[in-house]
Amino acid sequence: MKVSLSWLNEYVPITMEVSELADALTMAGLEVEAVEDRYAFLETVVVGKVTEVLPHPNADRLKLCRVDSGGKAATVVCGAPNVAVGIKAPLAHVGTRLPNGAVLQETVIRGETSAGMLCSERELELGSDGSGLMVLDPDLQPGLCLKDALNLSDFTLEIGLTPNRPDCLSLIGVAREIAAILGVALNVPEFSLPDSHGNINDLTSVTIEATDHCPRYAARLLEGVSVAPSPYWLQERLRSVGVRPINNLVDVTNFVMLETGQPLHAFDFDNLAGHRIVVRTAAEGEPFTTLDNKDRLLSDQMLMICDGEKPVAVGGVMGGLNSEIEDTTTRVLIESACFDPISIRKTSKSLGLNTDASHRFERGVDPDGTLFALDRAAGLMAELGLGRMVAGFIDEDFRSAEPLELSLSVPATNDLLGTDLDRDVMAKLLESVAFQVRPDGDQILRVQVPSFRVDVFRPQDLMEEVARLSGYNRIPVTFPQIPARGASVTALRDHRNRVREILCAFGFSETINYSFISAESADRIQLDAEDPRRSHVDLLNPISEEQSVMRTTLVPGMLETAQRNIARQQNDLRLFEVGKVFLPQPDMTLPLEKEMLVGLWTGARSNTAWHTRETACDFYDIKGAVQGLALCLGVGQPAFTAQPDEVCRYTRAGHTAKVLLDGEMLGIVGELDTAVVEHYNLKQRCFVFELDLELLSQRVPDSKQMVPIPRFPSTSRDITVIVDQAVESSSLMDTVVGFGEALVEDLYLFDVFAGDPIPVGKKSVSFRIVYRSAERTLEDETVNEIHHRLTQQLITEFRATLPA
Repeated sequence: MKVSLSWLNEYVPITMEVSELADALTMAGLEVEAVEDRYAFLETVVVGKVTEVLPHPNADRLKLCRVDSGGKAATVVCGAPNVAVGIKAPLAHVGTRLPNGAVLQETVIRGETSAGMLCSERELELGSDGSGLMVLDPDLQPGLCLKDALNLSDFTLEIGLTPNRPDCLSLIGVAREIAAILGVALNVPEFSLPDSHGNINDLTSVTIEATDHCPRYAARLLEGVSVAPSPYWLQERLRSVGVRPINNLVDVTNFVMLETGQPLHAFDFDNLAGHRIVVRTAAEGEPFTTLDNKDRLLSDQMLMICDGEKPVAVGGVMGGLNSEIEDTTTRVLIESACFDPISIRKTSKSLGLNTDASHRFERGVDPDGTLFALDRAAGLMAELGLGRMVAGFIDEDFRSAEPLELSLSVPATNDLLGTDLDRDVMAKLLESVAFQVRPDGDQILRVQVPSFRVDVFRPQDLMEEVARLSGYNRIPVTFPQIPARGASVTALRDHRNRVREILCAFGFSETINYSFISAESADRIQLDAEDPRRSHVDLLNPISEEQSVMRTTLVPGMLETAQRNIARQQNDLRLFEVGKVFLPQPDMTLPLEKEMLVGLWTGARSNTAWHTRETACDFYDIKGAVQGLALCLGVGQPAFTAQPDEVCRYTRAGHTAKVLLDGEMLGIVGELDTAVVEHYNLKQRCFVFELDLELLSQRVPDSKQMVPIPRFPSTSRDITVIVDQAVESSSLMDTVVGFGEALVEDLYLFDVFAGDPIPVGKKSVSFRIVYRSAERTLEDETVNEIHHRLTQQLITEFRATLPA
């Protein structure tokens, strides 16, 4: 909301500096975001005295003028008819930014250099005359800054209003706040209506069919008006707050809207079929062309202002092209209405059409100010358009007329605010912004809420008024009574942080994505038709189509992050995300929220260096990250088994494994399916894991078991067996562990080979088994015996053979 100091002075005498006023308004809850000097551009415009006028050698209508600007002479090309030797006029130096936005440059006009510009009133927006130069007082000193010479001073304040203060979307509303700050009376403009003739009810009528969308609609009629430019004072008022003047009738509606906060609309009465107004909702799919000359399709929830045959305006948003004020307009019907804020908000958003009118109606206008604004506009139009007012007015009002009265407890207010204000002080503060207050005993105030304060409807709102009017900075500062003990941290939160630390230590970077994803994400990652993750929680008010549902898996967000990075040539990525997924529950309002962990590895295995070659990562790299995470958390060694193709569709068949802990599925790890890679335009192999973080957290031990450093040396034996290709290496290792030999300390796979001389359909698998005793040094005979028994167990269980 923009307001100018000069305009505000019409309603309240402002005696404080503009900087002090800005601070005071901010502390009262109306944050002043910017203060601008309206005439700052005049700093480079000075009083110029024309000392010589010569004909332009290459143009009959132009003159070469020598202009004295205070000891400095400038040559200016000028075409004004009233330029003459001796006159004084505004001289804009090179670099001046004119009100129309143009920056004055030194130019060559018909072969002659012009180092400045002699200006008219209109060019500087200091008047409406553009026929010639603005002639200044001959007593003014050349070179004097025009701003000082004409004593021009005005400031514009940009106020960032919160949505609950629609009363301050008007000059009177802001002036009321200033009057309360200064402790002076508000001067509401007084006016009288001109003589009228006839009767409006004989010429027109208003019918409201949608009273829930439009509880009040008022109208007045003027005849014999003439459309013309507005007088300078009106144009100046509009320009002071950044509104472009159009003509006298339209400018009046904008002026009154800015002054009172009540949007108005002026219809060309002769373009209204049947000379009447019908307020109704649109038909579904009904077409309409708005004032911006755009065709729009309407829904049956949108309010329309219609004449006897057709729509002429989208109620509360924008008028139609078929009834706008034109140069030939002679009869005007003025609309002043009160619309339902929710209806206007939905319409404005659905059409993507935000106007000054919709901005105010969405937040709520003063329902009792409808007639005041109507009469104010009608009187000004009759005056400026030289028209005649038709006697009477139409006011279709379906509102409840009872004013709202609230009970305010003085002790409760002080307890909530931490203040010590008495009853009379609170009453005076509320009365300063037009609340009507009467005592009800020593500790209670009965407060009648003014109609323009649509945001006040409970005692707590009155308490907020007391706080801001008394001054937030005057509320005593106290320290809350907080117990010394710290808040307990849940185990899941502690484990979540530990997971972050471990993965970051592994070289992964954490990402944070929106909990909202596209409904098409399930198709992009190829989820099975029966997969429960295809059921989404839809958002009622989505940010965009790409964020219209709550996520049921973290994978799409991770792949979109990888896509953005790879598109910017960041090809080597190790990423992870910890977050919740939201799974709908049958017959339940709220979804099931589940904590998950997802990771992605793509590109190089390690950073390129002089002592290493760049090697692409593979399945075993990301599998190792999962193993390392499990070991660091102390949950033990997870098992990896082949993943059936029908369980996970977004990973590649034959390159995916289930992650098991004690036989319970923790998640999956594998390579992204080629089709999914193409859907996300990743252009390189990607490996992912997705784990149930809550299940993982449940397996983290509460305490750690200390194991002493071994006193006795270990010894190792290798074993190689030839088994069927279908036998998993993990099964062989599980057999060794399950053998239950206490002296087996560790084992690991160090070689897998298939091919000649290994028979077709077979593979050679080699393990190293580490033996150690905590009580003695092992002898070779003991180790060999145990190793032989383990070998026989593998041969028997897997029908294995030993290499020749």
